[in-house]
Amino acid sequence: MKRFVASLLTAAALSAAPALAQDARPYDNGPVWVISNIQTKDGHFNDYMRYVSTSWKALQEDSKKRGWVLDYKVLTAVDQRDNEPDLYLMIEYKNMAAMDVSLDELDAQTKALEGSVTASDKAFAARDTIRTLRGSIIARELILR
Repeated sequence: MKRFVASLLTAAALSAAPALAQDARPYDNGPVWVISNIQTKDGHFNDYMRYVSTSWKALQEDSKKRGWVLDYKVLTAVDQRDNEPDLYLMIEYKNMAAMDVSLDELDAQTKALEGSVTASDKAFAARDTIRTLRGSIIARELILR
């Protein structure tokens, strides 16, 4: 009788295994990306890229040192249509929680890199003369199993 019950339990376990495998997600949460869509104004692509390769890059490198950011990338669009971004600035965070940096810490970083929050605000506004921010998205990377 014990062998019979053991055989039934084994058979039930083996038949349930494929059903359990089908319920498993084929992916897991990965890092989070903030992607800013930038359209440079006519004749100002190189001007904006000077900003990206200096101030913006310095900000990302400092954020990496502080452990806030994992990586960053700059992509350019090939043959974009009218009024579409020609640059994508991408910042990678470990997860959503890593994006939650206190305002005091952000202000300290801004002062260290830009001199003051006011100077940073003025520089941000001045960039409107060479680019248009077409929006940003926050996207989570999915890691396929």
